[in-house]
Amino acid sequence: MVAPPIAPESPELPTGRRKFSPPFLTRVLLAVAGGVLVYLSFPPRPLWFLAPVGFALLAWTIHRRRARAGFGYGLLFGLGFMVPLLRWTGEFVGLIAWLPLALACALMISIGTTAMAAVSRVPGWPLWAALLWVADEALRGVFPFGGFTWGKIAFGQPEGWYLPLASLGGAPLVSFAVVLTGFGLFWLLRNWKLGLPLVVVPLLVGFVVPVGVDPSGGTVTVAAIQGNVPRAGLDFNAQRRAVLDNHAKRTVELAADVAAGRAQQPDIVIWPENSSDIDPFRNADAAAVIDAAAAAIKAPIAVGAVVVDRNDNLPRNTVVLWEPGKGPTDTYTKRKLQPFGETMPMRSFFRLFAAEVDRAGVFQPGTDPEGFVMGPAKVALDTCYEVAFDSVVRDSVTAGATIIAIPTNNATFGYTEMTYQQLSMSRLRAVEHGRAVVVAATSGVSGIVEPDGSVTRKTGLFEPGALVATLPLRTQTTLATRLGAWPEWVMSAAGLVALALGFTRRRKDSNGAAA
Repeated sequence: MVAPPIAPESPELPTGRRKFSPPFLTRVLLAVAGGVLVYLSFPPRPLWFLAPVGFALLAWTIHRRRARAGFGYGLLFGLGFMVPLLRWTGEFVGLIAWLPLALACALMISIGTTAMAAVSRVPGWPLWAALLWVADEALRGVFPFGGFTWGKIAFGQPEGWYLPLASLGGAPLVSFAVVLTGFGLFWLLRNWKLGLPLVVVPLLVGFVVPVGVDPSGGTVTVAAIQGNVPRAGLDFNAQRRAVLDNHAKRTVELAADVAAGRAQQPDIVIWPENSSDIDPFRNADAAAVIDAAAAAIKAPIAVGAVVVDRNDNLPRNTVVLWEPGKGPTDTYTKRKLQPFGETMPMRSFFRLFAAEVDRAGVFQPGTDPEGFVMGPAKVALDTCYEVAFDSVVRDSVTAGATIIAIPTNNATFGYTEMTYQQLSMSRLRAVEHGRAVVVAATSGVSGIVEPDGSVTRKTGLFEPGALVATLPLRTQTTLATRLGAWPEWVMSAAGLVALALGFTRRRKDSNGAAA
């Protein structure tokens, strides 16, 4: 890949302040290395502290540069970050999905770094640059194709000191704190008296913020079932009813363990997304299998299934509430669909490049955020991809949920890091909304997450399992839940104001030089 054009050096800093100006090739390498360090901070590695270091390198490359240099170095930073992070997207479909998506994400990042370079001359630059990063993440949450939020910096921090900040301002505040710390590290080289607070304060605040875990709404005993799939990849469900039979079998085995006193009796059971690989409303044999499993475990089951609507004959990614002796009593339809998977934007255009685009679905989204009343719990349901979107999860919690369930199917991504990245999002959501989270995956990793974000139980990959735990039901709402998108809006607006000031300052400097 040819490196994008980089602007010439900007004028020297005011007298008495040292200017750190690495050579061009060094800046290129620093930009790429910064992105790689941010990638390495993401799960499954517990190296959360590498993210600020990566942003310190980014700051070194773009500070006091022209806007087009900010674009070029930002693109390199974005590629260093997104190419390895999104490797899972090409596990079974090849480069056609992976590299174009990584490039698109890197280009979106470069929009933010262009703005950061443009405000380099505004006093307090690390603060404004960190706010602009939040604005850039907000943009990536809605554009293109409805947004792709994978790679939010907050999602790499489940092990870090910043995590409690999610209960105050959600994922945007965590991202802001991490980036501000990184830019503060760079600022230490210029003025340690100003740089030190930028590094210490975000860490200190995150370290001391309390996270509520008390069971104000009682407790519930939950079972998350991981039945496994016959094979990894896009054809995980090619063998009719095999996935459903696996989950029913593991549920019946759990029922036997309960009867023998080896396991607790669950109040509710969560099956994964696509755990019924055939429509139980159209296939009597599938319905009979689920009926038998619910009767054996003596608890309601949330069953993930692809259901074909009888009106338009189009599929919905659905969770069905299946109760013992009653059968299906309620449904939830996934609201945020995955582009290039469940849907295919610009299908006719992309078909010009690869016939595989027609493997993408024609799923229809739901609109209702209401989850299920299951036993003593009001369960929020956020299916797979939905956990990556702030507003989707918040809407399901504000509908009255006392616990969150994340049914997911990661079999199509094999043994890649995708499932660990997704689990880290669930951990952030637990703290953000003060709710326990139950992750049920067809092939792993399934997990039990406490309201403080800690994982108390989890499975391995591509193995059957049943996780049983008694979890707190919580009725209190965190400040982040109450504020919703306001922290992100305010931080983004502040960053854009700084951008306007930066352009004004540059215009005045240019006019003064011309005079």
